[in-house]
Amino acid sequence: MAKPIVAIVGRPNVGKSTLFNKLIGQRLSIVEDTPGVTRDRVYAPCSWNGRTFMLVDTGGIELSTDSHIMQQMRAQAEMAIETADLVVLMTDVETGVTAADQDVADMLLKAKKKILLAVNKVDGTGDTPPDVYEFYNLGLGDPYPISSVHGLGTGDLLDRIVEMLPPEQEGQEEDEAVRVAVIGKPNAGKSSLVNCILGQQRVIVSSEAGTTRDAVDTPFENENGKYIFIDTAGLRRRRSVEEDIEKYSVIRANMAIERADVCLILIDGTEGVTEQDTKVAGLAHESGKACVIVVNKWDAVEKDERTMDEMRKDVARKFSFMSYAPIAFISAKTGQRVNRLFELINYVHEQNCMRISTGRLNEVLADALLKVQPPTDKGKRLKILYMTQVSVKPPTFVIFCNRAEIFHFSYQRYLENQIRSVFGLEGTCIRFIIREKGERN
Repeated sequence: MAKPIVAIVGRPNVGKSTLFNKLIGQRLSIVEDTPGVTRDRVYAPCSWNGRTFMLVDTGGIELSTDSHIMQQMRAQAEMAIETADLVVLMTDVETGVTAADQDVADMLLKAKKKILLAVNKVDGTGDTPPDVYEFYNLGLGDPYPISSVHGLGTGDLLDRIVEMLPPEQEGQEEDEAVRVAVIGKPNAGKSSLVNCILGQQRVIVSSEAGTTRDAVDTPFENENGKYIFIDTAGLRRRRSVEEDIEKYSVIRANMAIERADVCLILIDGTEGVTEQDTKVAGLAHESGKACVIVVNKWDAVEKDERTMDEMRKDVARKFSFMSYAPIAFISAKTGQRVNRLFELINYVHEQNCMRISTGRLNEVLADALLKVQPPTDKGKRLKILYMTQVSVKPPTFVIFCNRAEIFHFSYQRYLENQIRSVFGLEGTCIRFIIREKGERN
């Protein structure tokens, strides 16, 4: 059963992201003393007294603004309100009730949602400050004084949230969904692809590079299965990361890779493969994730009968370290071949999770040793005793031998190719752990 949704909304810079991070117990939303830092909706599970719900952090709502980005942020917050079972309106005791607070409160009342009023930055203990009572003027019932920085009052707030949630239905659990991180350099079309897949304006799209700052999780289900798409901020070269906000975005994109099962590595087809593309792919490769290389904007590329083959060769040459990854050519703008991505996502995820029996592995190992003998060094020949798989995601194998120092990388690559030729393992890297006979751990 889908978890109930609680959205935190309010005007910019009242502490929504700080409260969000405090309640979920981790720094997931970017916190900066700058209005407009949080742009997209950020989802995370939150548990209190045995009840789990999805908490949503939103960008600040400004009803009267000429900024295109701020208008889209407002639209994102409005979508969060529409889908929420409960809305927490955040206000700031230091500024008191503002016209913007009243506008947001009126909008929530018109939406006819359950509303809980939180008054932030009440940092002292003891009696409730008189300034809190001013917020009764919003017409939303009792205000809950809290300090999102120190956590004061958040327990009472969570108690009330759980009370106001719809009754829990027992006997149903959510199925495991494949977590898919959409990664790539800025402006490669990551947000456009997520929106194309979901069929709605889920994340803000702009031609301005770096529009996406947070990693945004979105559940999605179709006939191919259940997924959670993670749209990430574009990864830039380190010397390009000047603002603290963008620095956090790079960290968050790396965190998204770590949380994902499958990485879609987006390349701008109009630019071809760049050095930054290979660095982004390297992050996913080093993390052992199942990967699909996605060449986007293929509709905008001038083509002849050799264009696709030339692009494949260019990708194979510059991504030589991950020759295992399948390549897809799509257009997020027109939807061309986007549906085929689900087949590839499911396929590479299955390969990443594949387990091979020790007996079958050692049959392949014996055949490989007969075809090409292990190397020698100063008259000593490498003897490979046996192999066993110890983990998945990625498939990891321990190989026991007599002398690990002469087990050359080239022979490891040969054994990897032999394993792939029999078992496939397309879309995932393979890791070897070399152990000498009698070595523990």
